Amino acid sequence: MEIFREVLHFVQKFFISLFTWCITYLIRGSSRRINAVATMPNPTLASSSSLAYEWTYDVFLSFRGEDTRLGFTGHLYHALCEVGVNTFMDDQGLRKGEEITPFLMKAIQESRIAIVIFSENYASSTFCLQELVMIMECLKHQGRLVWPVFYEVDPSDVRHQKGSYAEALAKHETRISDKDKVEKWRLALQKAASLSGWHSNRRYEYDIIRDIVLEVSKKINRNPLHVAKYPVGLESRVQKVKSLLDVESNDGVHMVGIYGIGGIGKTTLACAVCNFVADQFEGLSFLSDVRENSEKHGLVHLQETLLSDILEEKDIKLGNEKRGTPIIKSRLRKKKILLILDDVDKMDQLEHLAGGLHSVDWFGSGSRIIITTRDIHLLDFYGIERTYEVDGLNQEEALELFSWNASRRKQITPSYQEISKRVIQYSNGLPLSLEIIGSDLFGKTVLECKSALDHYETNPHDDILKILKVSYDGLKEYEKKIFLDMACFFKGYELSDVKNILHSGRGLAPDYAIQVLIDKCLIKIVQCRVRMHNLIENMGKQIVRQESPTNSGEHSRLWFSKDILRVLKNNKGSDKTEIIMLHLPKEKEVHWDGTALEKMKNLKILVVKNARFSRGPSALPESLRVLKWCRYPESSLPADFDAKKLVILDLSMSSITFKNPMIMMKFKYLMEMKLSGCELLKEVSDMSGAPNLKKLHLDNCKNLVEVHDSVGFLDKLECLNLNHCTSLRVLPRGMYLTSLKTMSLRRCTSLMSFPEILGKMENIRYLDLIGSAISVLPFSIGNLVGLTRLNLNKCTGLVELPISVFMLPKLENLEANYCDRLAQVRNGEGQDHETVSSSVRDANFNYCYLTEKFLATLLPCLCNVTSLSLNSSNITVLPSSISACLSLTELYLNECKELREIRSLPPNIKYLSAINCKSLTSESKEILLNQKLHETGGTHFKFPGSAIPSWLNYSRRGPSLRFWFRNKFPAITLCVVGVFGSLLKCKMDPILTAMIQAPVITVFAATKYSIQTNHTILSDLLIEFGSNKFERFLIENKWYSAEISFEDIYGITDIEWMGVHVQEHKTNMADIQFTEPKLTMVDSKFWIHFITDVGKQLKCGDAYYCYLPPLRPNEGGEDYDWLQVYILILSVGLHCLLL
Repeated sequence: MEIFREVLHFVQKFFISLFTWCITYLIRGSSRRINAVATMPNPTLASSSSLAYEWTYDVFLSFRGEDTRLGFTGHLYHALCEVGVNTFMDDQGLRKGEEITPFLMKAIQESRIAIVIFSENYASSTFCLQELVMIMECLKHQGRLVWPVFYEVDPSDVRHQKGSYAEALAKHETRISDKDKVEKWRLALQKAASLSGWHSNRRYEYDIIRDIVLEVSKKINRNPLHVAKYPVGLESRVQKVKSLLDVESNDGVHMVGIYGIGGIGKTTLACAVCNFVADQFEGLSFLSDVRENSEKHGLVHLQETLLSDILEEKDIKLGNEKRGTPIIKSRLRKKKILLILDDVDKMDQLEHLAGGLHSVDWFGSGSRIIITTRDIHLLDFYGIERTYEVDGLNQEEALELFSWNASRRKQITPSYQEISKRVIQYSNGLPLSLEIIGSDLFGKTVLECKSALDHYETNPHDDILKILKVSYDGLKEYEKKIFLDMACFFKGYELSDVKNILHSGRGLAPDYAIQVLIDKCLIKIVQCRVRMHNLIENMGKQIVRQESPTNSGEHSRLWFSKDILRVLKNNKGSDKTEIIMLHLPKEKEVHWDGTALEKMKNLKILVVKNARFSRGPSALPESLRVLKWCRYPESSLPADFDAKKLVILDLSMSSITFKNPMIMMKFKYLMEMKLSGCELLKEVSDMSGAPNLKKLHLDNCKNLVEVHDSVGFLDKLECLNLNHCTSLRVLPRGMYLTSLKTMSLRRCTSLMSFPEILGKMENIRYLDLIGSAISVLPFSIGNLVGLTRLNLNKCTGLVELPISVFMLPKLENLEANYCDRLAQVRNGEGQDHETVSSSVRDANFNYCYLTEKFLATLLPCLCNVTSLSLNSSNITVLPSSISACLSLTELYLNECKELREIRSLPPNIKYLSAINCKSLTSESKEILLNQKLHETGGTHFKFPGSAIPSWLNYSRRGPSLRFWFRNKFPAITLCVVGVFGSLLKCKMDPILTAMIQAPVITVFAATKYSIQTNHTILSDLLIEFGSNKFERFLIENKWYSAEISFEDIYGITDIEWMGVHVQEHKTNMADIQFTEPKLTMVDSKFWIHFITDVGKQLKCGDAYYCYLPPLRPNEGGEDYDWLQVYILILSVGLHCLLL
């Protein structure tokens, strides 16, 4: 019987896999066919500079021929034609059957305006209704104008389908089986009748026709705006802005902001969008260059232009903008207008031209305002949420635009390929640059082009510079300084480092200025780093070069290594220079006499990297605030250096020794000192002269022996780093650092003692003593009341922990791995383990020598621990005192090979891993197998053993197990016995997987331990495979199969037994079976409907169904045999292959 079942399972998998493959193959193929058929042709884009559609017709007339062809529609057609309006009016010959012909479809799509004449019998024609659906689709997707005319019908009857329209649609519903089609007709009628149009009620026919002709003439006579000489890459961007405009909606007034750097194409994009949507508004005004025109002529001139454009009145005079504001509001508040404000840079421009925050009261419902600006802060201030950042052209678009301008062709000639690559890289997607440089290189030889590009890379083209510099000119003086600093030095730097250097060097926090630069699109912050367009960077550097075009020594900033070395070697420094940052591409020896810095009286920031100077400076200017000099060549700073303004001192990997203690007394404003890797430094002398010090980095000073007591009382010190100071023996005898946040003494292998903590330190968060030689921690460590993490890993000399460690009120993480001499918890006066209320949540004592006595005192000190790791320790007994750890949910005992006895477990334990604890007694294993532990669910236990619990609902030998479920994935505890490799995976039934794309779920992750003997795993599958992940895909009362099996890429898994226990309090036992259920009526109907739907989708017709065998229930009931369904599926699969 078992063999038969296995064979049946194999056959089942084969058929299901075949069917799944066939269906997938066909659906993919059909989707391609369907997509090919469904794609609608778009009107061709104009090659002209307007980027507007080339309309074949101005107007398309949709009408019921029997009602109005010889009357109203015929008269309207002739009236339009007489004034030169190209109008499409079909004749009877074009209407064949009930489907729209391709010719009519093309006519609709290529018409600028559709006029729909609703008459008494319009809805009785399915042809008219199909035509209307197509027209409304064009309105929705392509922004076409649709105007309804209600000819001797009430608009309400059309909108709500009453009267003759109700009767017509009722007849269609009885005659047409496709209900979706009728619903589309209803929706199209409702939407079209809701649009603004004309009603013939009590009006002469010629009056209506005259009004329509005038309105059509007004729309088609509007000339499109000039967009670009060669419009490239605009279509996708236009569509994105159009979606933000949402012109189909009339729900109030909306503003849309288009922002980006100068020359990126904001105005171009606004013009293109305007050309696409302008027809749908009653009035249009495009106010170009608002910034420049408001400066030249004042805002009142722009207000007058706005009113003249929309009201079509000349010679409007307002006097001043204060008077103009209420006039605009009163005269335009009921008009649906499109207003474009181009290049806005001040808030009052929005206030007086568009109402600012009150724009909704200025213009009629449905109005749209497009604002282009370089300053996103303007948009944020007015709460404009619909914004679009214009990104640069991609490589393909940039190449096309450059080619058009440089060669008047779409593709560049092969000999100029290298030139085009340089231009595209230099321009970095900026259309302005591509156009100007392309035009400049037109007709030039390759050598001439190379020469021009060499020049541009150091001296940007004047026309480009002029456009880009507008944003710079609008900055305040301090903002300009910060921008030039960014452009010359900090592109690509971490923002936090930039702020630190500039704050220290400039003396003012740069945060506000940096935000202004971001708002004005001059810089971006991407993943916490400063980003800047290449041409913006070049503009900033060019501004600095123009300070003294021929003498770099007169520049305020020096960044170019050749300029810096020339100034230093030739002693050409001046008091104009404020910042020098020398960073050579590779380490280089620099010879100089050391005197060049004496002339730089205003030098504030000096940074030197990757350079070996022959000697140190003879003098440093008193103005210096930031000195970062890697490999500083002298043992001390110049004796006469007045360091009273110095804020940052970084002399990493230098020869510095500070043998002259007086130099340390001059650091009154020093906030950061970094002497990392200074191997000649042996002691840190008196630091009391640096009362403002916040960061002290002395890591990797391998010969440092002593740190002066004064360091222990720097009350502003936040970070103390002494990592890898392997000779360090003497720390301050006492510490009271009230601002300290982190202290690190990692790998201080000569440090035997830790200083006394003289008072409560509330700000400290992390203490790192990894690998130090400390043997005893003082009781006063309890004064580190802010400590949240203590790392004692590899403190091999540590023999005891003071109980005060466990009394730290905020300590959550305690790491004490590889502390193999740790043997006790030392009580203090009036303190013992019974009075401790520890905050530790995560404790790790892996690879430690843990005696039973030590554990008996340690565990009560961890009363609130949630995760305890004792891996690879030598414990023999897990004491019953662990049951007092009421919060403990995770316990790790892996590789505790001497562990024999587990006397008790905490009441809330959920995860226990005891891999390779090979000495465990059978009594201890029984505790781990206790049904009460696993009955409530949520557990995951791993431990040695081969026993199968008697409380399992089902078990079997072998590496896989199968069950069936319905309605909800059951709450199951899985039991597996065997030798494990890497991964245990739960697989769902292949048909279900193919339909819902359910992932393969890992329930037993890879472990670093080698498991070579039988182990038992007890795991709640619901933890890993919660039913919520796919329940929404399940069909009510349909049975699904689930198979649990092992997959091991290394082939070392050997499973003996598998079993499951159903958590009855969470699962309906009637919804799970361990033998294959019979196929019910629900299942058979599902498959029949599924297959039938696929057949319909693929349009296989009658030929499809001739392959289907008859399917009838078994005798005496409603159940079907699986074999019948397999025959059905196989037949479908064979037919699919024949297709």
